[in-house]
Amino acid sequence: MTKYSFMDDYSEGCHPRILSALTNTNLEQQAAYGHDAYCVAAKALIHDHLDNKDASIFFVAGGTLANLILIASLLRSHEAVIAPTSGHIVQRETGAIEATGHKIISVKTDDGKMTPRHITQTLDENAHAPHMAKPRLVYISNATETGRIYTKSDLTALAKTCHTHGLLLMLDGARLSAALTAKENDVTLKDLGALTDAFWLGGTKSGALIGEAIIINRPELAVDFEFHIKQRGALLAKGRLLGLQFKTLFETDLYFEAGLFANELAQKISNGVLDKGYRLLNVTETNQVFPVLPNQLIETLQKRFGFYVWEKVDADHSALRLVTSWATDPVQVAAFIDAL
Repeated sequence: MTKYSFMDDYSEGCHPRILSALTNTNLEQQAAYGHDAYCVAAKALIHDHLDNKDASIFFVAGGTLANLILIASLLRSHEAVIAPTSGHIVQRETGAIEATGHKIISVKTDDGKMTPRHITQTLDENAHAPHMAKPRLVYISNATETGRIYTKSDLTALAKTCHTHGLLLMLDGARLSAALTAKENDVTLKDLGALTDAFWLGGTKSGALIGEAIIINRPELAVDFEFHIKQRGALLAKGRLLGLQFKTLFETDLYFEAGLFANELAQKISNGVLDKGYRLLNVTETNQVFPVLPNQLIETLQKRFGFYVWEKVDADHSALRLVTSWATDPVQVAAFIDAL
């Protein structure tokens, strides 16, 4: 029997509207390397959400590329990144940032959320200049690796702390569509344009076949950024592939619809877990659910469903990670809940 996967939010190809757009424009000739009409249109649509005409927008194929190109371009050789211990650049990118020559100073946080206290404490602990790498950039992700979101007050406090201490604030937006459509969210793209120095919009986990949109909010930080993209092997000759997808995501509310749909199904799973008398490792805010279940039940569920066993809780229980997406089948969600 084929297992239904809750492993991630990119198991499927792409949203049918994107596939249709790719098919319908397939034989059109377009300029190369991101100078096509679709990239131009997509950037204009994203600019409308940012309300920041000074922002620069660039497209790359994946999240690791977005993170390493941004960080490597923003830092000098002796400068370091402050990141949560659970951050994607710390745990899931094979040392890509370190391979660019930059130290990551990892900080233990609750649910992956960075606070001003974490930043100031890290600065105090890394102040023995010039004998220690100099903290220069704060890396956060929204949603975090455990599905939690940053509120506007959270981001405002971080931005103020970074500004006070001469630090850059960068936001990894791999699951930004889920974060921006979370029930408790009060952050907009316009807010991100004002409160961060750079961030990126995740397309891969929001219905695109591939692709992320990097936004650099300060013009001086974007100088020669295309050189960095090219040097890292990320400048696609067929840039139209990325531009067309983001045009399709933003010419309607598809980007936000994708996140909202995923969140709603995650909440159904979360409610189902609680209704069956089990608990959650943490609150469900976006499209990741972390049920704590008996190991024996987990073994039974693994026969029908794919998911990560996130961590061992005690001798008899473990926490799972279930991820929903724009394409998750509600019937399979119901089947999972019934199997609990």
